[in-house]
Amino acid sequence: MGERHRNYEKKLIAPEQAAEFMEEGWKRADLHVHTTCSFDVLPAKDLNPESLYEKALEMGMDYITFTDHNTVEAYEILGWDREKLVSGAEISIYDPELAGHTLHINVFELDREEFSELMEIAKIEQNLKSFIGYLKRHNLPFIYNHPFWFDFHRQPNPSEVPKLAKLFPVLEYNMHELKQKNELTIALAEMFGKSIVATTDTHSGKLGQVYTLAKGNSFREYFRNIEKGRNYIVPEDLTRELLIEEMNTWIDLIFEKSQKNRDIKNYLTGIKSLDTMVKISRSTLLNYSPKLNKTAMNLFYMISNTGLPASFYIHSEKSFAKEIEKNIEIESQK
Repeated sequence: MGERHRNYEKKLIAPEQAAEFMEEGWKRADLHVHTTCSFDVLPAKDLNPESLYEKALEMGMDYITFTDHNTVEAYEILGWDREKLVSGAEISIYDPELAGHTLHINVFELDREEFSELMEIAKIEQNLKSFIGYLKRHNLPFIYNHPFWFDFHRQPNPSEVPKLAKLFPVLEYNMHELKQKNELTIALAEMFGKSIVATTDTHSGKLGQVYTLAKGNSFREYFRNIEKGRNYIVPEDLTRELLIEEMNTWIDLIFEKSQKNRDIKNYLTGIKSLDTMVKISRSTLLNYSPKLNKTAMNLFYMISNTGLPASFYIHSEKSFAKEIEKNIEIESQK
């Protein structure tokens, strides 16, 4: 799939170029942001919906959306009708027959009833085509998130991704994926004539580091232009340096800023080092011993700054990306 994404390279622009477009009236948005309403976001004040909403306003985002996992709680907290705010949710759906693995789909401009009905399709029917049919009938904007990310609870099924990508108008270029995986997503987009958005998928409050540009005096108009390919993205890929920075942010959140009394036993990121830190920080001994808590925090900073956990994760993901590409090439030749 190596060179198939060449025609899409003009869609990827630098922040300096983006600034010129914004001066001409183009709008920007980060279309994948998590708040404390998601199960895998630590309970820190900086990450609650109100704080992130204010942060997005201060950054000058033209459209602000929060896409928490299988919930619209952020909008019950903020209110559904606020300046620049666009309702959204990241809905997980496991279709054992069509996909064989879990997909994450960002849906926008949905109301309470539509969210409830979509969750029923996802959890009870487990039928992806029925789910997408509902989205189209209700004219709801939607995105296929991180197509080459797979739930670590289930066996990956990358060879099915091209077939699944055909069902979506827009695919996601995710800041927390390796360049190799994002390039595969771009190759899919070009192969099937799909559009691309760039998102942070942030779980630590770093919204707006990457974003998508399009014209549109309303979110609906903005998204329709994206669907038609009339957009640009300011992307970034996961690197060793970025992952070290992210891990240090998590250490700060885990040991300093999160509320110790909140039950987050089910908190899982899929990155073993982060999950281990959460588990250790929630131990009774550390909670009753500030000195020991500080020592543990400093130890994790030291380990993180060696770059070893980040390097190990990057290496394993690169190997997986190569395996994915090989599987997809095999399938495409059948």
